[in-house]
Amino acid sequence: MTDAARPNPAVTEERRWWHASTVYQIYPRSFADSNGDGIGDIPGLIGRLDYLENLGIDVIWLSPIYTSPMDDNGYDIADYQDIAPEFGTLADFDRLVTEAKARGIGILLDLVVNHTSDEHAWFVEACKGRDNPFRDFYVWRDPASDGGVPNELASHFGGSAWEFHAPTGQYYLHLFSRRQPDLNWENPKVRAEVYRMMNWWLDRGIAGFRMDVIDLIGKQVDAKITSDGPHLHDYLQDMHRETLAHRDVLTVGETWSVTPSSALLYSGRERGELSMVFQFEHVTQRWDETYGKWRSKPFDLVALKAVFSKWQQALSEDGWNSLFWGNHDLPRAVSRYGDDKAFPVQSAKTLATVLHLMKGTPYVYQGEEIGMTNAPFRSIDQYRDIETLNMYRLQRKAGLSPEAFILGANENSRDNARTPMQWSEEPHGGFSEGTPWIEMNPNYVTINAEAAVADESSVFHHYRRLITLRKTHDVIVYGHYQSWLDQHPQAFVYTRSLGDERLTVIANIASEALSLDLPDELRTTGEPLIWTHAPVATIGESLQLAAWESLALLSRG
Repeated sequence: MTDAARPNPAVTEERRWWHASTVYQIYPRSFADSNGDGIGDIPGLIGRLDYLENLGIDVIWLSPIYTSPMDDNGYDIADYQDIAPEFGTLADFDRLVTEAKARGIGILLDLVVNHTSDEHAWFVEACKGRDNPFRDFYVWRDPASDGGVPNELASHFGGSAWEFHAPTGQYYLHLFSRRQPDLNWENPKVRAEVYRMMNWWLDRGIAGFRMDVIDLIGKQVDAKITSDGPHLHDYLQDMHRETLAHRDVLTVGETWSVTPSSALLYSGRERGELSMVFQFEHVTQRWDETYGKWRSKPFDLVALKAVFSKWQQALSEDGWNSLFWGNHDLPRAVSRYGDDKAFPVQSAKTLATVLHLMKGTPYVYQGEEIGMTNAPFRSIDQYRDIETLNMYRLQRKAGLSPEAFILGANENSRDNARTPMQWSEEPHGGFSEGTPWIEMNPNYVTINAEAAVADESSVFHHYRRLITLRKTHDVIVYGHYQSWLDQHPQAFVYTRSLGDERLTVIANIASEALSLDLPDELRTTGEPLIWTHAPVATIGESLQLAAWESLALLSRG
């Protein structure tokens, strides 16, 4: 975790180690299984650290590994200070931190504090009676006058956000599964317990936290406010003072509701809150206005470029961007934005190029670096994701056919990102000697890490070069972003400028060749930094680009 290797005197902002870093997200259940039970685990991950070091990543973000009944695959936590037995032990985790640190890699834990599991000791106590000391750790309300739910707040997983607890005659709030009761952040005792827990993990040597749905902790349910509540930033500043202020760690908040202006509240240098946030505007840009993610809108490059440019400009002087195509909740990047049928390698490389050369910290979701694709499931029985299963039941009741639902789920279900990591062409993709907890994508025979590492022209080595470039060129880390040809339906063009250096990035985001006319301002000669097809040292009045061809050229003076 080091700063860029070529200091540029034009850099005016304070350097932070995570500015030039690349984060790799691991979904532990699906990464590497060491004991043959079909579930990935921490010892399996330790055994793959050399692979991650070779890739060049600086930080591993681990999806939840805490004790959990796994109603939502670990995002329902029953004990914040212990490890789920299927993943290993606390000793295994400490060994992971040590082994990763020896390779220059930090560990980022997933902090899930909007809600707990209904099996957490706090909730078990809260259910014992209205006068229990832990009752106010959660959000309870009396029934409405007709005996029904307190209000019409809906769960993100479908149905009401309220669940009736008959023994005590009240409803509790769950913005996700009914087995994920929401914590009451208005209670200072809840906040104190969360901060104590965070410090316990930080003292074990972790590099920071990714904060799950952190924009929801300021909810005020009586006013029907679930995100961006009036005290949200008070809580985050309080959290920073109590846990983060005197530590050099990375924090990133998952914030589906964030806007460019509110992103500066979260991540402004003088705000004392978070390092950065995840914004999802480029994700939701393709969602249908009525059916959401379950029905996609056609791909619109002009709209996508506008979103990226807006965020690059909004956080150009303060705050910090997170750069990502996918994660454990989203479709595979090459299937969502590229062409995983005709140009899987070329489109995976080009998507990486245009993202990684922007300003911000890149996040790579496991398998993205080898071009893993969405899984072609045929039946609802193959799905494991609680959100997908709930939505299937609801949409079947609404009259949607199973075939139509599967079609949408194969594009957008969270399980697309959760099929096991494809390590080799061996049975089960080298992920496990047992039967994986969810089916492998059958294309592991041709798309796997072993083959990718052995092939210098693979997607893996393209990612490796991009990660190295970020460490060695300040213009990639701190350069000013300027978009070009904004209305072109096929070309993605931008420049990054710092002092006398300018990086020009040109990409054909389409499965057809492109003859691209360029304005005078983009014509230049320089050093080819990275390319998908052939190095280009001179950009003239026009460029001929093959399908999914991209390049980056560094010029000086």
